[in-house]
Amino acid sequence: MDYKKTALAILDAVGGKENIVSAAHCATRLRLVIADNARCDKKTVENIDGVKGAFEASGQLQIIIGTGAVNKVYDEFVAAAGIAAASKEEVKQAAAAKAPWYKRAIKTLGDVFVPIIPAIVASGLLMGLLEGFANVFPGLTENGTYTIIHLFSNAAFVFLPILIGTSAAKVFGGNIYLGAVIGMIMIHTDLVNAWNVASAESIPTASVWFGLYDVKLVGYQGHVIPVIIAVWLMCALEKRLHKIVPEMIDLFVTPLVSVLVTGYLTLTVIGPVFGTVENYVLAAVQTLISLPFGLGSALCGAIYAPTVVAGVHHMYNALEAGMLSSTGFDTWMPIASCANVAQGAAALAFALRTRDAKLKNMALPASLSAFLGITEPAIFGVNLRFFKPFVAGIAGSCIGSLVAGWLHVSSTAYGITGVFGILITTHNLPQYLISIAVAFVVAFLVTVVIYRDQKEEAHA
Repeated sequence: MDYKKTALAILDAVGGKENIVSAAHCATRLRLVIADNARCDKKTVENIDGVKGAFEASGQLQIIIGTGAVNKVYDEFVAAAGIAAASKEEVKQAAAAKAPWYKRAIKTLGDVFVPIIPAIVASGLLMGLLEGFANVFPGLTENGTYTIIHLFSNAAFVFLPILIGTSAAKVFGGNIYLGAVIGMIMIHTDLVNAWNVASAESIPTASVWFGLYDVKLVGYQGHVIPVIIAVWLMCALEKRLHKIVPEMIDLFVTPLVSVLVTGYLTLTVIGPVFGTVENYVLAAVQTLISLPFGLGSALCGAIYAPTVVAGVHHMYNALEAGMLSSTGFDTWMPIASCANVAQGAAALAFALRTRDAKLKNMALPASLSAFLGITEPAIFGVNLRFFKPFVAGIAGSCIGSLVAGWLHVSSTAYGITGVFGILITTHNLPQYLISIAVAFVVAFLVTVVIYRDQKEEAHA
């Protein structure tokens, strides 16, 4: 490959250097943020020598070049465009700045929950493995080692508001330790544990806002949205105080006022209002998923891929965290897995059907990526581009999710889908495998039936 020639051709096809906002690269793809998408000719980009495909995702034009070559093309590209090299995170921020407000809000949810996924996965894996072993060896629950491991297997869920408070403060530009304090306030031991409210003889109350009303002194275990809103308020207040408080007393005044004001508003207004709203939302989703014969799960499976296309799937992180924190199980994860595997199966069937070597080389690794939980290359690079595979993927997701709902499949963590989802579904592994297998078979067969290669259509 002539790296400079490829870079110059890409630059010309995307509208020239004045149309480039930012550029970065990952292991295989050149990631661009374009100022005016109307000036970008994606078909021309796809036909450039050395380019294996191109798709738009998360506000970025992602051009597949391949391992080893992408960094060399990137170096030539930034030199020709006259722009500074940027990190993937900087490109993501540039892309997010162009998105509508609601997409930015949903992305923010993702930014809050993605960093705490390792903690959720660690606890979820331990919980799932313990339950799996306990089903095989019932006497294990009497073992002291089991008791100790079980104690910290759910630690991330017990103290989830603290994790969320810390992560949210970082996202909103505040002090992460003050964010942690807000999370601590919401699950303080002086409050009645939310999971024990049903068995409590009485719930203490406190008269607030000069006696206007009484608020129940109940903690917010199992809640996520009130924590995020409270920490957002704290960060906004903290940043404002840093600007107006004299520097010599800023260290004392700003943290004090930030925690005092936010903490009081959280326990008297934010918590009661948004906690109730979150309860209704979770109850509605869980009721939908638990509809008879898996019909609700089928509907959720049908809409999953379109929400990925719309870029609003980050909202599911908050939903899954809420489910895990309140019930210990995530019934959305199997639906996401069925959707991802189905799109991967559709891309694989496309790869086997197409006679275009370039498309085949793009579809095969994209399908593997989808099986491992990353669907953007399959969806945007192949399935949505030729549409029929995308529809087949939705069909597979719908039927696979129906089976998952019918078999009551759930996970003990979120953040892992597809093949690796077996790690967090050990308590109902056979049912999980059946669900994703159904999603794979349906999507694959539907693609084979309804998709015809362009060369076949030309000779039909």
